[in-house]
Parts: sequence; structure tokens; C-alpha cells
Amino acid sequence: MIGARAASGAALAVAALLAGTACATASGREDRPAVLTTPTAASRAELARTLSAALHGAPVTIAADALTRESTLIIERTPPRTASGVPLSGRETGRPEHFRLVKQGSRCVLVHERTGERWTLKAATCAPLSPSAVR
Repeated sequence: MIGARAASGAALAVAALLAGTACATASGREDRPAVLTTPTAASRAELARTLSAALHGAPVTIAADALTRESTLIIERTPPRTASGVPLSGRETGRPEHFRLVKQGSRCVLVHERTGERWTLKAATCAPLSPSAVR
């Protein structure tokens, strides 16, 4: 009797695990590292706005080819300067912010690594990185 109960419990656990896996696969919610495929002025502006919002309105400058070769983007803080451009401090103690671009189904999603917040980039087109390109 105990053996039958244990086998039944194990079967239920396996069924629950398989059901969860099927749901995750069916929904296409798996994150795959991605890169921007055809960046436009609109998609770059959307990316800059999204990054600025993620950083509580801080101004952000990004390269024209940001997220076109790799799926990660690191944003460093601009050190405070005097009116003449001289740094106020000898060193910057703030840590850079890390973001990654993922393909989730048909959507391009920007993920803030530190907070886990996610934003869908509506103006962007992206493609998953090839397995050999993922670091």
C-alpha cells in the first residue's frame, strides 16, 4: 500500500512538472538573448527614453550601434563636473547599470539586470543571437 501511494505521488509530481513545462513552452515566454536588427531613429529614441526612465529620468547617451552586436548594454554614470568641465571628485563610486535585450516570442524586451524590470520596445525589431554568439 505504501509503495502504491509513493508511486501515485511521484506520478502526480511528474505530471505537474510536465504540465508546467508545456505551459511555459506554449506561451513562448522563454527569453532568448537578442540584438537589434534594423535600428531606426525611432527605435534608438525609444531605447534612449526607456533607459532614461529606468534610471529615474537621468539623461542617457547611447551609441548608434547599441545592442546591434551583443545583447548586453552597460550604462555608466556621468561624473558630476564644474561649470568649466572639471570633475568634482577624483573617482566615481557609482556602479554602472546593466541591461540586456531578449526576444520573448515576437517581442523585443529590455531587461534591467539589477531590478528585473522589463520594457517591451515597440519600435524595435530584433532577432535572437545565434548560440555561438551568446557569451
